[in-house]
Amino acid sequence: MALRLPSPFLAKMKSLLGENYDNFMKSYELAPNAGIRVNTLKISREEFMKLSPFDLAPIPWCSTGYYTQAGERPGRHPYYHAGLYYIQEPSAMAPVELLGVTPGDLVLDLCAAPGGKSTQIAAKLNGQGVLVSNDLHPDRTKALAKNLEMYGVRNAVVLNEDPDRIAGAFPEFFTKILIDAPCSGEGMFRKDESMLKYWDESSPLKFADMQRDILKSAAAMLRSGGRLVYSTCTFSPEENEGMIAEFLSEHPDFRVVPVEHSEIFSPGETDWMAGQGNVKDDVLKQLAGTARLWPHKVRGEGHFMAVLQRDGELDKREVEQEQAPIFNSGTLANESLAISSRAEHPRERKGKAAFKEERPGKPGKYGKDAARQQASRRSVIDSQSGSVSINRFQAFIREQLDLKLTGYPVTYGNHVYVSPLPEERLKQLKVIRPGWYMGQLKNERFVPGHPLATALQADEAVRYVSLSSEDGEAVRYLKGETLSIPEERVIRRSGAEAKGYVLVCIDGYSAGWAKWQTGILKNEYPAGWRWTSI
Repeated sequence: MALRLPSPFLAKMKSLLGENYDNFMKSYELAPNAGIRVNTLKISREEFMKLSPFDLAPIPWCSTGYYTQAGERPGRHPYYHAGLYYIQEPSAMAPVELLGVTPGDLVLDLCAAPGGKSTQIAAKLNGQGVLVSNDLHPDRTKALAKNLEMYGVRNAVVLNEDPDRIAGAFPEFFTKILIDAPCSGEGMFRKDESMLKYWDESSPLKFADMQRDILKSAAAMLRSGGRLVYSTCTFSPEENEGMIAEFLSEHPDFRVVPVEHSEIFSPGETDWMAGQGNVKDDVLKQLAGTARLWPHKVRGEGHFMAVLQRDGELDKREVEQEQAPIFNSGTLANESLAISSRAEHPRERKGKAAFKEERPGKPGKYGKDAARQQASRRSVIDSQSGSVSINRFQAFIREQLDLKLTGYPVTYGNHVYVSPLPEERLKQLKVIRPGWYMGQLKNERFVPGHPLATALQADEAVRYVSLSSEDGEAVRYLKGETLSIPEERVIRRSGAEAKGYVLVCIDGYSAGWAKWQTGILKNEYPAGWRWTSI
């Protein structure tokens, strides 16, 4: 059945594209492209290509991105659950590539859910620096947090805040900012026909009002010499070139960094802007340096991107001072570290700025981590529980892992996180995840959390088991089943016994926890994450 596009949309596109209109319309006769992006936090691109069960073709604007073929279902392979790749629309990989993230950067992903671009940024940071991932919609932050956890991100904070409130907490803090702005979504009509239901002629102007405020807040958070990428998945010039023209007119300390145009990246639509009659020549010239991905020119959906640079030089010494401290199990309790202990668990502080403990999956269905939800209902927690949790956590790290941690240990009740930011940076903000979740104190024992496991390498655990992706045992583990595993398959550090917590890997890549005893691998995979595909 042919896609029925609104007449006002077609008329506008014909005016915008001119002689290219017919080719543009032919793109709607083609199936949308699908892709995956290799998660280099867990596996190199070269190693993944050796393991890949898929027929892949490279995406030209993303070195870790690949087109998948029609009929392939990468979401139903154990490697997906091990976080080896992210399923992502190919054009959506381009904005982060233009952002130019390097290890040590302080990065804000301002409109981050469901997390594809945040996981891409995290891979480029490679565990160094800071990633703050924010989304305004509470329900969407659940998927955002889960994706960051599945893909083994150690140095990210997840917020659920208005951009202007974040600007109040982080004035001129970030070196890189990504705004994948909410938009009218015209570029996604082919991929997701349901978006047509929400579109009308007034949609571009409605979203432009929102985009204007987001850009203003973002500008206040960028350091001198920092870079900001603004992107949308719409064709509307009002939300694209028009928004950038307005921003440049009001922010003379910003300029467009021209994107090199090619068969892939087409130049911004300056003819439309010139016809508005109120754009200065110097701004119009800069708009030519913005970029578009057109579906009739590339194997991807429609996207717009503008790379903006703030005047001045980036002070690398100041950026280095924001890097979190490095510590190991022997120095975890060092007084120089910012260790916080709170008497209230996040979900007790309803209506206040709080660390929200909404785990992925249905409420109360998070398997072994369900106690975290039960604990949150207590109105008072022993004020000393934080220090006790830290001590138990310290012992667990020393006995069970060979791990060098970077960050600030933060306790909420009996739950332990390691945050890339000192706690004072997060005060008065709605925080979904203050950092990498380590686990909780339960019945005087430290119970490691699932996100701790997913971010580990096999050689960082005292003992691990590698399950095969091909004979069904990995799927059985992901479904929550108990497995029979002989002792000789428990790979362990010299002198360590086989009994105890085991990092479960799939073909050598971490997926979760289990406990091994006398030939039985007791499953610790969370209920809310389990394999449900047929």
